[in-house]
Amino acid sequence: MKIKPSDKEAFSRMGPGILTAQGFLGIDIRSPEEIIAEDEAAFVRLGLDFDQAADELTRLAEEGAKGLGEPIRIGKLLVQSGDARGMLPCPWNDGLFHKTAVSLRPADLPPEACVEGEDMLIYSELSIHLLKVHHFCQGLGSPFRLEPELIAEFLKK
Repeated sequence: MKIKPSDKEAFSRMGPGILTAQGFLGIDIRSPEEIIAEDEAAFVRLGLDFDQAADELTRLAEEGAKGLGEPIRIGKLLVQSGDARGMLPCPWNDGLFHKTAVSLRPADLPPEACVEGEDMLIYSELSIHLLKVHHFCQGLGSPFRLEPELIAEFLKK
């Protein structure tokens, strides 16, 4: 697979301390192009559509913002939304995005029982953009990784 120059430049900006303190790759040893290819295959296997998933995560974030920082119930999910001052650039240099943090977890699971990446999704405005436009869910262990299996599970609720 030939890597486009724009992808190569974006991938060079994904490490820790470049655009964000923790970067976008977490503990993943796969290359960004492998991460994207494997997540695209997972989306197909799970019957997910990148645009629809991104649109639903956006809707949940907007609904969660109505809780003014407190978790609110939306269907079978608890959604909590917060923001910080500032903006984050996309590694592909195609936009700036508000620093937000949205968490989704099953409403019937107490917060102390949740394990990030297993029972809970945490995402941002930039995460949604990366998902929709670049099909990039971020690397394993990244704090804002959008695990395809969790997306499928949560969007059914």
